[in-house]
Amino acid sequence: MSSSPRQHPVTMEKLVSLCARRGFIFPSSEIYGGINGFYDYGPLGVELKNNLKTLWWRRMVRERDDVEGIDSAIIAHPRLWEASGHTDHFTDPMVDCRACKKRFRADQLDDAGKCDARDGSSEHDLTEPRNFNMMMQTQIGASEEDATVAYLRAETCGPIFTAFKRVREASRQKIPFGIAQIGKAFRNEINPRNFTYRTREFEQAELEFFCRAEEADKWFEYWLDERMRFQRDIGIDPAKLRSRPHDAEELSHYCLRGEDIEYEFPFGWQEFEGIHHRGTWDLSRHSEFSGKDLSVTDEETRERTLPTVIETSGGMDRTCLVLLVDAYDEEELEGGETRTVMRFHPALAPVKVAVLPLSKKLREPARALEAGLRRRFNTFYDESGNIGRRYRRQDEVGTPFCITVDFDTLEDRQVTVRERDGMSQDRIPIDAVEAVLAERLELPR
Repeated sequence: MSSSPRQHPVTMEKLVSLCARRGFIFPSSEIYGGINGFYDYGPLGVELKNNLKTLWWRRMVRERDDVEGIDSAIIAHPRLWEASGHTDHFTDPMVDCRACKKRFRADQLDDAGKCDARDGSSEHDLTEPRNFNMMMQTQIGASEEDATVAYLRAETCGPIFTAFKRVREASRQKIPFGIAQIGKAFRNEINPRNFTYRTREFEQAELEFFCRAEEADKWFEYWLDERMRFQRDIGIDPAKLRSRPHDAEELSHYCLRGEDIEYEFPFGWQEFEGIHHRGTWDLSRHSEFSGKDLSVTDEETRERTLPTVIETSGGMDRTCLVLLVDAYDEEELEGGETRTVMRFHPALAPVKVAVLPLSKKLREPARALEAGLRRRFNTFYDESGNIGRRYRRQDEVGTPFCITVDFDTLEDRQVTVRERDGMSQDRIPIDAVEAVLAERLELPR
């Protein structure tokens, strides 16, 4: 597919408006005023996100023989979070404004804005910083008196480590190998912001790769290269994509090395995936707290040892936001018209093909074509309005191909395939449509 250069930089205001208007993403419980930090994915948004998750799973699990997948429970044994350090140390510094009652992270006061509740001053009247644990607490039990305190998982990697022994034995895997998972996580963020970039409920895609300590640096570089290649393959603009090593003071207490994959959002360069060298921290802690031996026998030395862990951890919601920002374009056409077009990679586009009959009198053959394609692709049928307006509606949601059924189709059994980015049109036989689409909608391998 051809790809035109972006002519107008996207703003978050324009993107948020389009996402709500066209059913990508909108505030959860919107009719009640929404709830800060929670969003719903509409008909187009859920297709985009599912396409992303499917491609991630295919690349990270299905196409490999050294990675196994799991789907763990959202609520884990409370001891898991004690062992991982979340119960005691998963905190952010928090301050409150005594005047306007707003709450901020103490290390992000540059984003606090002005106070609108103080006479004679626009500065916030802030309390002293105090630590705020971001774990979301819940209860397990039939009654409040007998309930046990538990937590919604703050990250998806924890259950991977507790399942390590079971998965390794069941799959008969040997070191090095990985365990992957896509799932929900919850953090009681002090100040959710920037649309879906920082929320309280989100979805992670993580791989924990278990290897020998002496091979850790090799595998770190390997997975960093793999994840950067994946981002380019799904169509993210390389000019807005970079990796950045962590400084020593940025590293978590368990992390020996870290590198962020960042994108240039309208609000600046921000991380949406990370590669981390976690050493033996996790397995050693869970061995200690559970009393279970999680060591393995080294195939070369025959000694029992704890594997070292290299982690890739990406936010599916943040990556979807990257895709939305990166795809958005406004293109000036001849005659002064401007079209809004979402230039998704075809493999990620929520709707793959729209079938558009030139006349309602062509409904029967057009519907038959669309029904056949629907068995393989997510399709859309539209017979309302002039053809140009229908093209624009599909451009705005990122549909890569439109198929026009006209009166000549009844005679020559051919249809016109219109491509989104370059707006080129090709006449092809109806019998070839499915094969042509399948070829053009595939992700590079």
